Amino acid sequence: MSAAEGPLVVGVDTSTQSTKALVVDAATGRVVASGQAPHTVSSGAGRESDPRQWWDALGEALAQCGDAAREAAAVSVGGQQHGLVTLDAQGEPVRPALLWNDVRSAPQARRLIDELGGAKTWAERTGSVPSASFTVTKWAWLTEHEPDAAHAVKAVRLPHDYLTERLTGEGTTDRGDVSGTGWWASGTEEYDEGILARVGLDPALLPRVVRPGEVAGTVRDGHGLPFAKGTLVAAGTGDNAAAALGLGLRPGVPVMSLGTSGTVYAVSQRRPADPTGTVAGFADARGDWLPLACTLNCTLAVDRVAALLNLDREAVEPGSGVTLLPFLDGERTPNLPHSSGLLHGLRHDTTAGQLLQAAYDGAVHSLLGALDLVLDADADPSAPLLLIGGGARGAAWQQTVRRLSGRPVQIPEARELVALGAAAQAAGLLTGEDAAAVARRWNTAAGPVLDAVERDGATLERITGVLSDAAPLLERDASSR
Repeated sequence: MSAAEGPLVVGVDTSTQSTKALVVDAATGRVVASGQAPHTVSSGAGRESDPRQWWDALGEALAQCGDAAREAAAVSVGGQQHGLVTLDAQGEPVRPALLWNDVRSAPQARRLIDELGGAKTWAERTGSVPSASFTVTKWAWLTEHEPDAAHAVKAVRLPHDYLTERLTGEGTTDRGDVSGTGWWASGTEEYDEGILARVGLDPALLPRVVRPGEVAGTVRDGHGLPFAKGTLVAAGTGDNAAAALGLGLRPGVPVMSLGTSGTVYAVSQRRPADPTGTVAGFADARGDWLPLACTLNCTLAVDRVAALLNLDREAVEPGSGVTLLPFLDGERTPNLPHSSGLLHGLRHDTTAGQLLQAAYDGAVHSLLGALDLVLDADADPSAPLLLIGGGARGAAWQQTVRRLSGRPVQIPEARELVALGAAAQAAGLLTGEDAAAVARRWNTAAGPVLDAVERDGATLERITGVLSDAAPLLERDASSR
């Protein structure tokens, strides 16, 4: 390892599938070491993970970083949003965490919207209309289906909170991640006691919300990780807010993230409140806002279609009028939690490569449909769309986004932007800088720009029409099939 120009910091990304750790030179943004370890997610009706495996994966990822991790002066954790982590009096999980893509709480989401005065009221109070992804609906599901487990809960955390608390011994969260729970009032930036009372959740079970730039705590003794006691720990944040930090986003710049889930978002200085529920009115990790739309089915769904067709994921062929809605896990945008994949327009001459391209088109259609709602009216419609996440490196994803968006597309060269954003947050504790300014100094968004091509409006209109016509079928509750 060559000598670093500044102090070292660690940024962590605890995602759905794995935990990644980067050791970064705070002066230059150079990644001096990295590690990664996988998680296990249940299959079937629910999507659950044992939080203790996230801690074990963090330890393994840091061990892969070697001596560099031991030199870190500060650490921060970015993590998958919405997950419900329930702990007992000893800080041990009461049950596995209910993850963001567990849609069993869809009935509770519908009920809560009705009980609290409708979607407009929810949007005004919390910035978002809760779907089955939101933590508040998962807590409602738990109290209804597993009351003994709910009664045993002495602390409620989000995934990144769980790791931060194991480092510091203190229950904390941040405004970016807590804004995705459904029990945080975005107007007052405080817990909404009326909503908590409605779902029977004692505010004393929730973590303290750490302000942007504030130290969440210091590393305590007995953690078993290669950090020195007293190492500074930043607030951390949700994965999308961390990626926004990692890009050093300025207001109005659009981002599309292609991962297990797909997201489109942009930093805004206006507090969002979309009563349709398409756009979640999240806070960012700095003090601004991060209006965001999320789909449940993105790269994994398209890869599954490729596997079923026995094709490489890049083996696409130009379309032939076939439409494939890859809603393999239900869907959040559009809000169809009990839906499944749908194929329309199949002909004798349809090829496997055309079916695969149709899966890409269906996944990107959902994201682009929300992009105009995410962006402020004064955003530049010709600005390059920043394409990030694992799918951003794939030629088929890049060309599909270009063709359906009609925008130039920029591919940042920096990888692991969630972990880089967490590292920038940690570096800001040491330098006193805004974390996004740290990332801009590191030039993390630099990368090639692919020129705009003519927008394929015909394909978008065809998919929209099929989706509209199929809505009654897709909206059926799974129990009625």
